[in-house]
Amino acid sequence: MSKQRVIVEAVLAGQSQRVVAARYGVSQPRVSQLMAAWRAGGWEALEPKSRRPHSNPRATSAAMRELIIGWRTDLVAQGLDAGPATIAAMLSRHGHTSPAASTIHTILTQAGLITPAPRKRPRSSYLRFAADLPNECWQADFTHWALADGSDTNILLWVDDHSRYLLRATAHRVVSGTTVVTEFRHACAEHGKPASTLTDNGMVFTTRHVGGPNGFELELASIGVEQKNGHPNHPQTQGKVERLNQTLKRWLKARPRPASIDELQHQLNEFADHYNHQRPHRALAGATPAQAYNARAKATPNHNRTHWRIRDDKVHPTGSITLRLGGRLHHIGMGREHTGRHIRMLIHDLDITIIDPSTGEILRELTLDPDRDYQPLGRKPGPPKGSPRQGGRQPGTPNKQPKKIKKWDCCRFT
Repeated sequence: MSKQRVIVEAVLAGQSQRVVAARYGVSQPRVSQLMAAWRAGGWEALEPKSRRPHSNPRATSAAMRELIIGWRTDLVAQGLDAGPATIAAMLSRHGHTSPAASTIHTILTQAGLITPAPRKRPRSSYLRFAADLPNECWQADFTHWALADGSDTNILLWVDDHSRYLLRATAHRVVSGTTVVTEFRHACAEHGKPASTLTDNGMVFTTRHVGGPNGFELELASIGVEQKNGHPNHPQTQGKVERLNQTLKRWLKARPRPASIDELQHQLNEFADHYNHQRPHRALAGATPAQAYNARAKATPNHNRTHWRIRDDKVHPTGSITLRLGGRLHHIGMGREHTGRHIRMLIHDLDITIIDPSTGEILRELTLDPDRDYQPLGRKPGPPKGSPRQGGRQPGTPNKQPKKIKKWDCCRFT
């Protein structure tokens, strides 16, 4: 019960307005106003009224509300990002004075076009990272997408960490280690070489946990590119390319399923053009990835990077040892006399020194030929052709052979 009603009830109980005013700390004219309001409108007239103004000249117009809702509907139908920041950027591009993103969010919520999200961690709790320069770091990943006949394909993505620029998006039946190297070279030819790469621990990107380096690791080492890998089961490290997967799949779902790899590649090319040159990115203050990518000088690799490794092995009964390099297993000849011997390989790129780990004796030094499976032992240089040990004549001597004595000549009578 409100104070105003208590005052009226006291007057109705027979007390004078002067006494009631003194008891409840109000003026007598105020008591008269409350009594007049009660007589005109009853008890509801005593409740406090809203102080909200009848009109607000700064309120969003009905036309702008309809325009915002229309943009939201169109963007969702095309499979594009349709958040408040994107709608605000689209309105500004088309010559409209856009309200704040928070106002757009309120309008969409009131229209029932935004589904309330579950409570999440505050954004301030995340440690956000972005490279300072374009080509300072490239993120890569591949995702699955089914064709119209239900067959599975892989989409390989390369994105610049600084600008979110989609460097390359290609469709393949299966992404292999060779595919990664080939597409990486194409991306380098088009955009220049990066200073580093960041990927997950998939076998097509790294084999450091199971053996020697694969082809992609060797490719990076040969051109001085630093390789970075996220922690297992922690996709947030590659958050930019993981978020790009979500945006891409939403865009693909809004279109017919492609019947072939070529049709899927055509859709990927359309997406890359829209994503890089038309779609404003919230993390880039409304700029497009292409604008951010071309705004600053690009980073370059550190060409002093090389590959170092130590591997212990035992000489096989065949007289050889094995070394996996670039996803290919090579056999290095050591000689059967070393069968069962424990050795240690000191590897620097393609230069290999093989020693006995117990004595430090150098058993063999070689430069690996990556195009050969078997690396034979070098032959010891023999005597030159025509030397005495081969029965040849000495230089400067007549080309005459000594007469051979037959057995029966020693018994011949003269």
